[in-house]
Amino acid sequence: MSNTLNGKEQAIPFEVGKEVRFYANNTGLFRGIIFKYDITDRGEAVVTAHDENVYLTKNVDTRKFTKMTAGAIVKEICKAFEVPVGSVANTGYVIPKMILQGKTLWDMIVTALTETRKQNGRKFSVMSKGGLLYLRERKEEIVRWYLERGVNITGANRSLSIEDTRTAVKVEAGEEKKRRTAAAKDVPMIAKYGLMQHYETADSDMKKSQLDQLAQQRLKDLAKVGEEIEVEALGNTEVISGVSVYAFESMTKTAGGYYVTADRHTFEDGAHRMSVYLSKTDDLPEIEYVDPA
Repeated sequence: MSNTLNGKEQAIPFEVGKEVRFYANNTGLFRGIIFKYDITDRGEAVVTAHDENVYLTKNVDTRKFTKMTAGAIVKEICKAFEVPVGSVANTGYVIPKMILQGKTLWDMIVTALTETRKQNGRKFSVMSKGGLLYLRERKEEIVRWYLERGVNITGANRSLSIEDTRTAVKVEAGEEKKRRTAAAKDVPMIAKYGLMQHYETADSDMKKSQLDQLAQQRLKDLAKVGEEIEVEALGNTEVISGVSVYAFESMTKTAGGYYVTADRHTFEDGAHRMSVYLSKTDDLPEIEYVDPA
C-alpha cells in the first residue's frame, strides 16, 4: 500500500504484534497479527500478517499423549498454549500412545490427524475464523461454488503422477520374536502400474485386527494416481482453503468436485482475481509418527 499522504510521513503507524483486519465490500475476510512491516522512503509499505493459528508454528515442545483422540490432543495443546478455540470435531480414533519430542504444536496436530486418517480414513482440516481455531471434518463441507471455463475460469493446469502411488502395503508391529504382520494388495492397480509396496511399523500395542484395518486403509490412501490442479479465476471471497468447489475445464479434463488446498487472492486496480489449488483427496500434509527409542 501507499502509506503516506504528503510524501514525508507515514499515514498509519503500523506496529508488529498488533492486530490487523481486512475487509472487502464491508465483509470481514481476515484478521491476524502483524509479523512484518516494510516501508520505503517513498512511503510504499508491505504489511505481512498471519492468523492466530500461526502460534502453533511458533511454539516447540515435547509432549506425551496416551489414549487420546486427535480432537482431544488439539484441545489440550490449545489450552496449554493459550490458542483460542472455536469448535473441535470428534475425530473418533483413540491413539494408544504418542511421544513427540522437539516438535512444533502444528506438527503435533498434523501427526495426530495423520494417525487418525491412517486408521479410519476420516479427513479433517484446521482453520482460523474470527480469531478462533476450528477443526472440521471434510465431509461436513457443502459444495456451493462452480469454477467453469467460459464463465469464471481464466486459466488452468492439471498434473497427473504415479511417483507416490503404492499398490501394496505391509505393516508390522511388536518385538522381533513376537512380530505381527498385516498386508494388503490392489491387484488391478498392480496389473496396470506395477508392484510398488509401502512399508511401515505400527504401535506395538496394536492388535492384529487393528493392523489389518490399518493396512487396508493405507492401501486405500496410497493406491491412487496423484493429481494436482491449479485454476486461475475471477475472484470469489468465499473460495478459500478448506472449502469444496465444482470445477469444469475441458482441455485439462478437470471435472467434478474438489477441495481447495491453497488459495491466493489478489485485489488490484478495482479487480479481484484468485489462484486456487484443487485436490480430490488431500487436506493437511501427512506427518508419520515414529515411536522414539
